[in-house]
Amino acid sequence: MFNKETYIRRRRTLRELMGSGLVVLFGNNESPCNYPNNAYYPFRQDSTFLYFFGQKRDGLVGIIDVDNDKEILVGDDIDIEDIVWYGSVDSVSDMAKQAGVKNSCAMSMLSAIITKAKGQGQEIHFLPPYRHDTMIQIHDLLGIHPSKQKEAASLPLIKAVVKMRSTKEPLEIEELERASEIGYQMHTTAMKTARAGLTEKYVGGIIDGTANAWGAKVSFATIFTQHGEIMHGIPTMDPLEDGRLALCDCGGETLEHYCSDHTRTFPVSGRFTQRQREIYSIVEACHDYVLDVAKPGVKYMDVHFAVCRLMTERLKELGLMKGDVDEAVAAGAHALFLPHGLGHMMGMDVHDMEGLGQIYVGFDEETRPNLEQFGTNALRMGRRLEEGFVVTDEPGIYFIPALIDDWRAKGHCADWLNFDKIETYKDFGGIRIEDDVLITADGCRFLGDKRIPYHVEEIEKN
Repeated sequence: MFNKETYIRRRRTLRELMGSGLVVLFGNNESPCNYPNNAYYPFRQDSTFLYFFGQKRDGLVGIIDVDNDKEILVGDDIDIEDIVWYGSVDSVSDMAKQAGVKNSCAMSMLSAIITKAKGQGQEIHFLPPYRHDTMIQIHDLLGIHPSKQKEAASLPLIKAVVKMRSTKEPLEIEELERASEIGYQMHTTAMKTARAGLTEKYVGGIIDGTANAWGAKVSFATIFTQHGEIMHGIPTMDPLEDGRLALCDCGGETLEHYCSDHTRTFPVSGRFTQRQREIYSIVEACHDYVLDVAKPGVKYMDVHFAVCRLMTERLKELGLMKGDVDEAVAAGAHALFLPHGLGHMMGMDVHDMEGLGQIYVGFDEETRPNLEQFGTNALRMGRRLEEGFVVTDEPGIYFIPALIDDWRAKGHCADWLNFDKIETYKDFGGIRIEDDVLITADGCRFLGDKRIPYHVEEIEKN
């Protein structure tokens, strides 16, 4: 964890933003895999609890009483049987002191704390839960049915947390740089390992093992596939084949639980075909273009559409698209090839704070996603950029056979798409290039001292 002054300052800022009420931040509990003692799923603390209290142990709840300027760390000390199997850990009171919290109590006292606050007319603030054990706990404490808890969650608390966690502190940027180093090791290991005959799953396992060796774990389920047109293609037992492209989308998580998220696409044989090189060069240009246009004050939605226009211009040059570029992008014709947004927030969650509601994390009053248009409805980030934001830059071009057939049958966007030419690419797969971008005072830069190779000559050289 960081020094306790960091957590004291964060909680003080949160109290100032909230103004009143009782804030209840639930930590996570263990999640057994297939029977109670098989904790196969590695424990991961809730990110917002970590942000304000720093402690990584299961079974904790943080209380911030804004009205009475009081903080409490709630949890039970482990017993001797747990110590025999898992070793000694700090007491809850010791963990409270480490986080700069003066008070601690057993979990059996939590109900009394909540009941007293409600009796005094305090508003109870909690965040939308995403684990069912937490939902049950909230139901027992507040009487709110799990199906109603998302809408009952505190909007003032959601907005305060988003405001604070969106702008990364120097200590957080250092952790994100470390996460990028883990990502570098994962991706370069994949590039060195992959060859015809090995299965996708074998390479995927090597990638995951690299993350475990260099940090806490993977930051999300690794994508490694020769079917790059599948957005979240998990590794299969299919053997890698010469002539095909392998898409690797993976990231690592540091011991302080900050994440990286990178994607690279490379030829299994080590050499691009001419057709692969042509499509790859478009994605490469779109990826690098972000460095020219992303800066404080610019809406990331505008960056997204600037990239879409560049992509459309280049696809026209290959004869895959036609007509007026601006009209094509306005109609969403480009989404046949790019059905997702340019990127998302990054931080302690790989899709940072997504569980709090994407409309609050990625958008504001002047930027709202167009939920009616395919592709645009998948934007995760559109709001104005600020110094200290970390966002992903991940353009891609995908040839999805079922989507091509569907649009062609409907005549959708036929004024801007050359379906006869597109038909010949249905066996192509997909390409994505992704890096994590820090918004600086006057522009932006990629995180990580080491660049994972992505230029054609770099990939073919390796």
